[in-house]
Amino acid sequence: MNQRRVISLMVWMVAAFLIVVGCSQGTPPNPSATSPESVEITVSAAASLQDAMKAIAPLYTQEQANVIITYNFGSSGSLQQQIEQGAPVDVFLSAAPKQMNALQEKDLLLTDTRKDLLKNSIVLVTPKDKTDISNFEGLTTDKVSKIAIGAPESVPAGQYGKEVLTSLNLYKPIQSKLVFAKDVRQVLSYVETGNVQAGLVYATDANVSDNIKIVATAPETSHSPIIYPVAVLKESKHPDSAKKFVQFLSTETAKTVFDNYGFSVNGTL
Repeated sequence: MNQRRVISLMVWMVAAFLIVVGCSQGTPPNPSATSPESVEITVSAAASLQDAMKAIAPLYTQEQANVIITYNFGSSGSLQQQIEQGAPVDVFLSAAPKQMNALQEKDLLLTDTRKDLLKNSIVLVTPKDKTDISNFEGLTTDKVSKIAIGAPESVPAGQYGKEVLTSLNLYKPIQSKLVFAKDVRQVLSYVETGNVQAGLVYATDANVSDNIKIVATAPETSHSPIIYPVAVLKESKHPDSAKKFVQFLSTETAKTVFDNYGFSVNGTL
């Protein structure tokens, strides 16, 4: 084989190799084309929901991997005020209709996204090692000097607690003993630490504490129905993603979590 043919053959082999390599590598993948852009949803939820909602977040992101859930927990009244003042919130989950009604009256809710999601009950709790009282009437005795409830003006649990005490003709007799807390979890903390001898909290809050005991459950007729409504805010930057999250809260997966934490799932969903 002469030198010219050898050189030509070598050139051809190199060219063929480059073509094969180029074909095998292909076009580099475009991350934006294959992976959906991450979306962050801010959910403002009543303090009594924090354990259940924290358990729900990873279950939801298993189905919607591109969604990041950021929670803001507090009293429903405080959360309502934050939203009215322009806080960037996508979903609001209140512990009472009152706060949701206020936002709806100001046209701050996205149309047709509001629904009643959960129900709860009110219980009387004491520190675990205290046996001084066994019912609501025991709050009037000298054995009890401090009783914690949420501030009725801004904390739904406090509103319901006041209704219970009023219905049982106890509110005025024990009014001087009342210690008002910023949210229901603060009430629970006061009881757990022994700073008060008793407190009124949701049954779901009592269920997550090992340092208190339930003395009595308030009669359903002694207070307004404890309903937790949820809605998407009109100013949400990600309304479609927010709607999907709200829809997920009504799935069997979410209902199982709520059941485990003691909530009663609203049958109208």
